Amino acid sequence: MQAQRKDRSNPVLNVLRLIIAGAAAGVLAAAVALPAVGGAGMSTRSAVEGLNLKPENLDEPPLPERTELFDADNKQIAMFYFENRQSVTLDQVAPIMQTALIAIEDFRFYQHGPIDVEGTARALAKNLTSGGVMQGGSSITQQYVKQVLVNKAETREAQAAAIAPTISRKLSELRYAMAIEKKYSKNQILEKYLNIAYFGAGAHGIQAASKRFFNKPASKLNLSEAATLAGAVQNPARTDPNVGPESRARLLERRNIVLDRMAELKMITSEEAAAAKAKKLGYKDTKVPGGCEASKYPYFCLYVQYEILNNEDFGKNQDERRKLLQRGGLKIKTTLDTKMQAAAEKAIKKYVSTKDKPVASQAMVVPGTGEIKAMAASRKFGQSKKKNEMSYNIVADAAHGGGRGFQQGSTAKVYTLAAALEEGLKYGDGFPAPAGYTASGYGSFKNCKNQNVGDPSHTVRNSSEGGGGFKTLESGTWGSVNTFFIKLQEKVGLCDTVKMAKKLGVKRADGGKLSEVETFTLGVNEVDPITIASSYAVFASRGQYCKPLAITEIEDRNGKAKQYKPKCSQVMEEEVADAVSGILSGVFTKGTMQEVGGIGRDAAGKTGTTDNYMSAWFAGYTPNLSSAVSLGDPRGTSAHKLIGVKIGGTYYPYVYGASISGRVWKDSMLRALKGIEPTSFNPVDRSRFGGCSDNCAPKPPKKKDDEEGPGRGGDDGDPFDIFEPPDGRGGGPDDGGDGPGNGRGRGGAGEIGPITPAG
Repeated sequence: MQAQRKDRSNPVLNVLRLIIAGAAAGVLAAAVALPAVGGAGMSTRSAVEGLNLKPENLDEPPLPERTELFDADNKQIAMFYFENRQSVTLDQVAPIMQTALIAIEDFRFYQHGPIDVEGTARALAKNLTSGGVMQGGSSITQQYVKQVLVNKAETREAQAAAIAPTISRKLSELRYAMAIEKKYSKNQILEKYLNIAYFGAGAHGIQAASKRFFNKPASKLNLSEAATLAGAVQNPARTDPNVGPESRARLLERRNIVLDRMAELKMITSEEAAAAKAKKLGYKDTKVPGGCEASKYPYFCLYVQYEILNNEDFGKNQDERRKLLQRGGLKIKTTLDTKMQAAAEKAIKKYVSTKDKPVASQAMVVPGTGEIKAMAASRKFGQSKKKNEMSYNIVADAAHGGGRGFQQGSTAKVYTLAAALEEGLKYGDGFPAPAGYTASGYGSFKNCKNQNVGDPSHTVRNSSEGGGGFKTLESGTWGSVNTFFIKLQEKVGLCDTVKMAKKLGVKRADGGKLSEVETFTLGVNEVDPITIASSYAVFASRGQYCKPLAITEIEDRNGKAKQYKPKCSQVMEEEVADAVSGILSGVFTKGTMQEVGGIGRDAAGKTGTTDNYMSAWFAGYTPNLSSAVSLGDPRGTSAHKLIGVKIGGTYYPYVYGASISGRVWKDSMLRALKGIEPTSFNPVDRSRFGGCSDNCAPKPPKKKDDEEGPGRGGDDGDPFDIFEPPDGRGGGPDDGGDGPGNGRGRGGAGEIGPITPAG
């Protein structure tokens, strides 16, 4: 009898009895604040006798927080999120917002424990008599517990279980709430609830909601706005202002209920409530851009995104790494220089339209660090074919969201040149460069597996009728003579050329193995601008290869930061790199870029036009900055060549490396380097590289025309070629850039074999 009296005096059990009775009476929907009986066969008596209200620790995983990307100057450039949330401390939330929430959700929050027995009973009674849900019954602590359980649920089934209207679930919630009340202060609980609550319109947490609804931080909310957000948390799906007019009307009604409740509790005056109720909803619908498509710098953003997704330092698998990126609350500082980015974008826009099918793309990299400063393309990033948008990162390789790239053309010749200088050849060394070259046998070229890959059935030709006569390392490079470089590669060895390219970081854009064929030096492999700019940066940094670097620091949600330093290694002697720069500097004054010209400071580079004009490149550098520009049609370069095309409003019979890519490079570098003190290349060691050794030019009788002068075998829109107009934009029907003039080069982009692009 005494036990029964004691049982009847337990206020918690009495409230539960009220709930169970309400459920039995068929008004469970009205008592949603504390859902009751569930499960067949469970009686009121067994439910009460099974109570064991002891605190139980709640696992509280970190809330999904949005990740933000910043440029080198710490300005935000992009964000990723699974849930749009930006947690704040309680002192960053306007006091009126705190008051409004407490008024409508749990007005005795600071007086009661984990469960408000008196408030729950009152709410239940009012809800039963009103026929609707006018007041909440669960305490803010209980609501926080439920939100935690929902947030950590990985499946729909688990989420449904977290809100199931069952006694067992409710008792677990109460035990967790008891532990939470012991673990945290009331202010801490309120702060946690404000950050976890969902307000509708994709806004999680009070800061995101304040910015989404009213375009202001939570600290600046006024009475009407605070009441609106406080009213939204009860049923955000029904009051989501983005859904339509009816939902907005329901949200306005909820706001007014909150204001009336605040006035009833003397938290505001009746006049203040009336004035606030007279205001319009004031929903701003402030969009919150997420993902790279919403970024101003989408290609750079994609590169950073894939750096995270592909790096095991950030998770065991890509799914874990994606969750970290979308939910981890990271602050990622990058290498992006918006001034250099703007320079690249402006130069590309000058020559190539967003509506053009061929795409120009450019990357800028710092020699000696590998920092990527700019990534730009002529077409906008997106999914719309109608708007001619790109859906992948054309500036980068497949590992960073890119495609298969474009054939490199004659920009690959520098690897053979570097290998020759490393092996002891001098500037004056060379040999006759015929109009056509045919390997003497299959064994003329061996790949790095020592397999014969020579092709005596295929003749490599020069552009038009140029290329005849004796060519040295200097003149052969300035004129970009195909047959000269094939013979030079034969002399130094195909494998040595491949190894040199690999040391400089060259790899195929699609991630496959480099095609080690006879025409390797003519640029048969498909590559991307980041890779080529990084490889040319080795010469600028005097032999140091640095892995491309886009991230300099990552700060986690707790403020712990990790710095990411350049990863560099010496892959070439300093003097050899200087010697390469010495020759490539002449490309602007004596070679295929002579008509375009230099940039008023020490610079070096190489044009590249592939066989049959399938793509066009320019790669070049100063001691401060390296850059590569590609141009090609992503629909397929074999079927869509750069012949007879209008690009940027200008008609081109043939597009050479200097026609567009070289001009984009020049204009962008002039702007990017403005204000940066010019730096000179190191002098070439003439005692080592000057003159000639065993491959000196014969001493012919004096002639009126110097064999290495104009009219002897340029390409890429080279003014040396008498068959090309002086502006470098046209050419005769037999010109093939650096490739065979008669267009007999084999295959096209993506094919493997003795292809002969070379430009």
